[in-house]
Order: sequence, then structure tokens, then C-alpha cells
Amino acid sequence: MRALWKNTVIAESDDTVLVEGNHYFPESAVNPQYLLPSNTRTMCSWKGEASYYTVFVDGDALPDAAWTYRAPKDAAAEIQGRIAFWKDVKVVE
Repeated sequence: MRALWKNTVIAESDDTVLVEGNHYFPESAVNPQYLLPSNTRTMCSWKGEASYYTVFVDGDALPDAAWTYRAPKDAAAEIQGRIAFWKDVKVVE
């Protein structure tokens, strides 16, 4: 799977975890040069607290387009250490 924005590969891995229609990439498969930490946080009743990143490519920012659960609840343990994408970031095979 690949995560793309503006024809740039943000992440690529054969080892994603699919949860609620979102592919969670291992952190090691995500190019950190394209992510800027965000102050945004949300809460999921069964996964826990999500922390967000702004995707940044060629001077353009896509706020809060990536997220991770740094300390997920037990029910979501399989996504710990993984990052997912949404908004205009396309995830394709």
C-alpha cells in the first residue's frame, strides 16, 4: 500500500493494518520529512486518544491529514506504532 499526496509517496508498506476502512502504516514506513506534529487530539471510545500530523509537501500543508494512537486501548493494540491518513491523501495498492 502507498499513501500519496500531490503525487508524492508519503508512506509505503506491505504491512498495513486495516481498521474501520483505514490502512495503518508502520511508523518506519512513513517518510517523516512530510509530517509536522499538530496540536489536534481526538478521542475514540474503543481506540483511545489520537494525535494528528499535518502533511506537508512542496510548501503546501494538509492540516491533520494523518493520525496515530500513541497508547491505544487494548482493543486497538494492533495499531500502536502505526500512522493512518485521510482527507486528500490517497491510499492505493
